[in-house]
Amino acid sequence: MSDLDKDMHVVVLMGGWSAEREVSLSSGEGVVRALEARGWSNVTPVDMDRNVARVIAELRPDVVFNALHGSPGEDGTVQGMLDLMQIPYTHSGCTTSAVAIDKQLTKAVLEPHGIPMPPGRIVTSESLYDAEPMPRPFVLKPVDEGSSVGVAIVTDEFGPITRETEGPWQQFDRLLCEEFIAGHELTVAVLGEEALEVTELKIASGWYDYAHKYEEGQTVHVCPAEVPGPVAERMKHLALEAHRLLGCRGCSRSDFRWDEERGLDGLFLLETNTQPGMTPLSLVPEQARARGIDYGELCERLIAEAFG
Repeated sequence: MSDLDKDMHVVVLMGGWSAEREVSLSSGEGVVRALEARGWSNVTPVDMDRNVARVIAELRPDVVFNALHGSPGEDGTVQGMLDLMQIPYTHSGCTTSAVAIDKQLTKAVLEPHGIPMPPGRIVTSESLYDAEPMPRPFVLKPVDEGSSVGVAIVTDEFGPITRETEGPWQQFDRLLCEEFIAGHELTVAVLGEEALEVTELKIASGWYDYAHKYEEGQTVHVCPAEVPGPVAERMKHLALEAHRLLGCRGCSRSDFRWDEERGLDGLFLLETNTQPGMTPLSLVPEQARARGIDYGELCERLIAEAFG
């Protein structure tokens, strides 16, 4: 990354008001420390509030490192603002961000191109109290949230879904209902035009929810994953295809479930994240390290891609 001018003014945008605020703050703080350690002389952290446009206009950065997670930093809103201000920024652009955060739109883009995704449909939360949308087990998740926020796995032991039962139907009007895929929890990061590694996420109990993603000791990351070579290569191919079809830039991370009893036919892509976490426990930095790319170099590569 010797062609980057380390005197450029970099604003690291973090925080905000989404359900993923704390994760974003951790990601942003890590980026700031890494850039300063690599000799960047003008790095400004900004905890986004409703006056973010005015703050950025006053700071006049050369580039914005987008370390936001969730809305409005991951759904195209901030990207559109920065486009209007003609300020380069890391990660994906406005249209890609708006599509990828919406699980229904993501399916509409990827499935016609042969990307296998769990069968499912959009349901209203109100309809769940009258009849369940498919045989159990199934998964209910918000259409446009990340980090497993508000996800429920409805098994035979779950009990009836009611207005009093805790679940995403109490918070969101519309949900994506998908068939539950048993088996391995796996993920693949893409950096630029290269799929990095396959990581398997092994948890002691339950499933890979928000706590397991971000609380130390909750999950064991096996990187590279101990899966058959053809399965690993298929996942890397699918992650790279999803990255390209959605028009992602910089890095993305695609999450998978694999039912090994069904072989390659048991492999399903769940979603593609355009703003993957950059915390100490995050998967993209971990996979980059496995390929010999340290955290600071990863940050610099993302900045370089912001300039296309």
